[in-house]
Amino acid sequence: MNRNYALEFVRVTEAAALASAKQTGRGDEKAADQAAVDAMRTALNDVEFDGTVVIGEGERDEAPMLYIGEKVGKLTDRANIKLDLALDPLEGTTICAKGLNNSISVIAIAEAGNFLHAPDVYMEKIAVGPEARGAIDLSASVSTNLRNIAKAKKTRVEDLTVTILDRPRHEKLIREVRESGAGIWLISDGDVSAAIATCQPGSGVDVLMGTGGAPEGVIAAAALRCRGGDFQGRLVFRNEDERSRALRMGIRDFDRIYKITDLAQGNVMFCATGVTQGTFLDGVRFFPGGAHTHSIVMRSETGTIRYVQAEHRFGTKAQ
Repeated sequence: MNRNYALEFVRVTEAAALASAKQTGRGDEKAADQAAVDAMRTALNDVEFDGTVVIGEGERDEAPMLYIGEKVGKLTDRANIKLDLALDPLEGTTICAKGLNNSISVIAIAEAGNFLHAPDVYMEKIAVGPEARGAIDLSASVSTNLRNIAKAKKTRVEDLTVTILDRPRHEKLIREVRESGAGIWLISDGDVSAAIATCQPGSGVDVLMGTGGAPEGVIAAAALRCRGGDFQGRLVFRNEDERSRALRMGIRDFDRIYKITDLAQGNVMFCATGVTQGTFLDGVRFFPGGAHTHSIVMRSETGTIRYVQAEHRFGTKAQ
């Protein structure tokens, strides 16, 4: 994948972050999400490439969100590369609306056909950083996974911290983690950021466990591919409508455990910009006439990780 696209796609997440950050703490989730979507779509359509959204904000009948199957990009004589996009214009919509930490704008990019076309259903997930790569097995028990992770990291289970979405459906999982002796960090939203945190030295997060959105699982897998981490996921269906949706998207084995390269294959690029202050990225900081942003761009092909700090001046032509 052309490395020149790195800066182009960082500009896309910057645009979405700047737009949604203006809604921080205002209590309107829909307004925050729509601002991010509109800004991201506009920015994507200014990049010269032939893009398809394969992980988005729902199916076509849910437009004007960035829907699955939507075509984006500026088609020119030079725009002959076909790329698939897995994106979330505002990951942590509730977080942003409430003015809490760790909301981001995120996009993952791969050559066409390299992302799992995951339906908008739940996914059971487990994610770890590079030290524990190969030590996870979603078919094993919680305690077995934690013992194997601790062994790989050369530490004790009691010294591990597991991030889990604070949801009633996780009551049994939380109990099992506590019985194992590991610590828990409950989060309100934003499991993409939490998955990436397992790869961040000093984050204090060793493992992500629990059930969240399948689209976010694909995005997290793409990010962890770039960081050398590991991820496994299994789709969770609540009703026949969700099973039918999965069938339409080509899913045949409803019990399959997807490994990281099943979700994100080939050369992958990942970009994110902080919206609110977080452990992963700083949030947007406004000043009179402009704002500062903090972004990251990663490439699986080279393992390169770049942090981008930008100063934006409003009322001038975008750079």
